Amino acid sequence: MDQLRQSLLDAPIIEKGDYQYFVHPISDGVPMLRPELLREIVIKIIRKADLEDIDKIVTPAAMGIHISTAVSLMTDIPLVVIRKRQYGLEGEVSLAQQTGYSESEMYINDVEAGDRVLVLDDVLSTGGTMKAVLDALSHIGAEVIDVVAVIKKAGPNELDDADYSVKTLINVDVVDGEVVVTDPYGDG
Repeated sequence: MDQLRQSLLDAPIIEKGDYQYFVHPISDGVPMLRPELLREIVIKIIRKADLEDIDKIVTPAAMGIHISTAVSLMTDIPLVVIRKRQYGLEGEVSLAQQTGYSESEMYINDVEAGDRVLVLDDVLSTGGTMKAVLDALSHIGAEVIDVVAVIKKAGPNELDDADYSVKTLINVDVVDGEVVVTDPYGDG
């Protein structure tokens, strides 16, 4: 059994309102992220993603940063982090982010019209963050070449009826307080 799958099966579940949330090193930074798990994930991303002629890796803060940094180091593709803080730099683009349990504003810097980008994130759950990011990149005029999320949580998400396709490494559901793997190889 691979490390990503086992780590998800071992993940504790917490309740956030009506939302069952798994706590995992990739999505939360706790428990501790072991280098062998991160290495396995990065190798899987590099094998699955379309990296040809990518100008930039784009990731939303905060939990996409460690994954995207590792992919950037392995591929020499520059990294752009979408931040929750406004800097007021020229060309900064604001986007509204909504997840299953929170709402906030995020800001994109250093992405320009014509940039060919790979969007990476930790978890695709409600699709709110990913849809907001993809819509903002489209508004900027960037060309989204590929989109990868490490983990996809079962259930409807905002990308189901959108024109975007997200590749995932593993798909899971939370049933009766436990993580269940619904597709060990993800989508795409």
